[in-house]
Amino acid sequence: MTTVAPDTGVGPLLRGWRERRRLSQLELALRAGSSARHISFVETGRSRPSEEMVLRLAEQLDVPVRDRNALLLAAGYAPRFAQTPLDDPAMDSLRAGVERLLRGYEPYPALVVDGTYTVVAANRGIAMLMEGLPEHLLTPPLNAMRITLHPEGLAPRIRNLREWRGHLLAQMERQIALVRSEELRELYDEVAAYPLAFSSAAGVAEETGEGAAGGGDAPYAYFALPLRIEHDGRVLSFVSSISTFNTPMDVTVAELAIETLLPADPATVKYLRSLTP
Repeated sequence: MTTVAPDTGVGPLLRGWRERRRLSQLELALRAGSSARHISFVETGRSRPSEEMVLRLAEQLDVPVRDRNALLLAAGYAPRFAQTPLDDPAMDSLRAGVERLLRGYEPYPALVVDGTYTVVAANRGIAMLMEGLPEHLLTPPLNAMRITLHPEGLAPRIRNLREWRGHLLAQMERQIALVRSEELRELYDEVAAYPLAFSSAAGVAEETGEGAAGGGDAPYAYFALPLRIEHDGRVLSFVSSISTFNTPMDVTVAELAIETLLPADPATVKYLRSLTP
């Protein structure tokens, strides 16, 4: 993921992050155990912050790990956080743990994406939902947002496409507000421009008495916005949950997100379990 740094020097960079977080110099100083005068001196270049102060301010400003390295470099210090490729032997235990998690979640769908929604791992539940998609969308590297919202992707199968699309675009907007990523902005512009696909699920044969997976539009007390998607003549309902690693010490790990699709009604649970050998 490319990081865009329009300003040079640690002072302007810190000021930019502070303004993005809508904090005054005094508020930041109180959180970081410093003074507004010192924060002002750092931002204007009159004072060079220590390495410890750079990291403390970055923590209080919720600066992404990748950009904390950029702040350290701008202040004249070595980067603190490595960026280890996922196929590096040092990542063996991480990969093994993630793969066990994904397999253990089956038959329910789960996947892992990086900071630009490139799919780095997925289980058979995800493969099931993507059955029948055109080859050009399944050619690596797969992108979760592109596959979901492309008019030749999952979009025509999603019953509540307008609402789910709005949820995904808002999620991307929040992420763009947190990080300075040209790549992510370009992806957002691309998928936001996709036309709303016609939902072929509108013609799915309905059954009764089975909730969403069998009863189509029958009322159900969902506890969060569901993804309602067609599969093999049924409409399945899922609620998305996203997890990240706590206190990551590596840029690659910091940008990974594990998304699990929790069945949102009993009929979806029953149907997915029926697919398990």
